[in-house]
Amino acid sequence: LRDRFVGAGMVTPALAARLGLCGLAGRASGQAFDLRCDLPCDPYGELAAKKCVRAAGDVAARVAVRFDEAGESTRLLQRILSHLPSGAHRVDVSIPDEGAMGVGLIEGWRGPIFLALEAGAEGMIRRCHPHDPSWQNWPVIEHAIIDNIVPDFPLINKSFNLSYSGHDL
Repeated sequence: LRDRFVGAGMVTPALAARLGLCGLAGRASGQAFDLRCDLPCDPYGELAAKKCVRAAGDVAARVAVRFDEAGESTRLLQRILSHLPSGAHRVDVSIPDEGAMGVGLIEGWRGPIFLALEAGAEGMIRRCHPHDPSWQNWPVIEHAIIDNIVPDFPLINKSFNLSYSGHDL
């Protein structure tokens, strides 16, 4: 397994920076950007999420970051669950005016997920635009497969595990 992972699907930190590789794949190529740490919204600011970063940029690094992220997620969940306040955990939200717009940005495991909404009549959603970070990461695979054997393509492709349609956010 190590023989297949180490050195396969290489994306150097310089190439990752030039092509804007983000999320787990970016952090496996030395791109230390994580919204949970760099632009924290509640509750991440008080949770002090830790960045999981490797620099090797190969399949092995992407797998290692996945394991590091699983450990960090477990730590965050344990902290959240141990500090839950008693009582109700619900907040009423008012219906926005028709034409009101809102945007959101949150760290997903593929990278920053952007969402734009426009309110319709009676609280309905008129327009919704989700942006999956796979869009900016797909072009990197073309570079990652250079100088690799054909049977390693599925391995390299799945180490990025990008969305084919952008609908599996």
